[in-house]
Amino acid sequence: MAGFKERVFSGVQPTGNLHLGNYLGAIKRFVELQSGRDCIYCVVDMHALTAQLYQPDLASQIREVTAAFLAAGIDPKAHIVFNQSQVSAHAELAWIFNCVARLGWMNRMTQFKEKAGKDRENASLGLYAYPSLMAADILLYRATHVPVGEDQKQHLELTRDIASKFNNDFAAPIAERGFGEGFFPLTEPLIGGPAARVMSLRDGSKKMSKSDPSDFSRINLTDDPDTIAQKVRKAKTDPEPLPSEEAGLAGRPEAENLVGIYAGLAERSKEEVLREFGNAQFSAFKSALVDLSVERLGPIGSEMKRLQDDPGYIEAVLADGAARARAIAAETMAAVKDIVGFVRL
Repeated sequence: MAGFKERVFSGVQPTGNLHLGNYLGAIKRFVELQSGRDCIYCVVDMHALTAQLYQPDLASQIREVTAAFLAAGIDPKAHIVFNQSQVSAHAELAWIFNCVARLGWMNRMTQFKEKAGKDRENASLGLYAYPSLMAADILLYRATHVPVGEDQKQHLELTRDIASKFNNDFAAPIAERGFGEGFFPLTEPLIGGPAARVMSLRDGSKKMSKSDPSDFSRINLTDDPDTIAQKVRKAKTDPEPLPSEEAGLAGRPEAENLVGIYAGLAERSKEEVLREFGNAQFSAFKSALVDLSVERLGPIGSEMKRLQDDPGYIEAVLADGAARARAIAAETMAAVKDIVGFVRL
């Protein structure tokens, strides 16, 4: 993005029981994006309060997400790994963005409607303002790119709207301070991949989720090889063999989901997977998927457990990352306060 140093930012909520969907939809992409870019990866623990206010195990969940980042291959020395609540500027910039964002924009956020449901009047203000805090998370580091799932695309569009309005409303002081085309970048989403949205192993029409009452609906990152194999073999399918072309997956959500999972783990396209397994029965395909899943996920689960047994190391990583994140955030907030017109003493 012209005029801005390329920087990637993204985060994961510490809500417990990380699963295959979190890995393929987010964490695996975080690892891939490290090459040739500055990356900041955040455990967004402030956002977690919108899901459940009192969480007695929140600290252990923060450590679990951090362990997953590290076990998957994120390098905390080359890049920044930290938890959001350790950098108070996230909340500070979010308040300014609350004043920039318009109610009409917030009212269009479909995730709030979905999460609040019919009991909207009892939803927290935090849940309603969640997208404004997400914009602050990203723009505090003037990030140019954010890997997100389809369900977060609308929030990133709001982030761009907030950045654009801030740049426009404060155009004169921004120009006076030599920031050229604008202080905040119009952040680009990085969406895609063969398994950007992983569905339930029990119902291909529903997203894989930790809240599903059936543990067989998901593969947890901490599952051992035997459990992974059992869950894959019991995954719902249909009676037809696999098609040889991607078009043949239409109307077959369970088949499409398993093919997408294989493609995501193997780093291949769905078309390539179907060229190999087209016309095969699911029993043969599942056997191959078991082997691949255990090969790719087994070491991550083992390393996560090892890291979680060493909380001191995880906390040292978070402390170092927070210190480096605060240094970037301080520069941003100093400039923002000058642009807005606050008196800095």
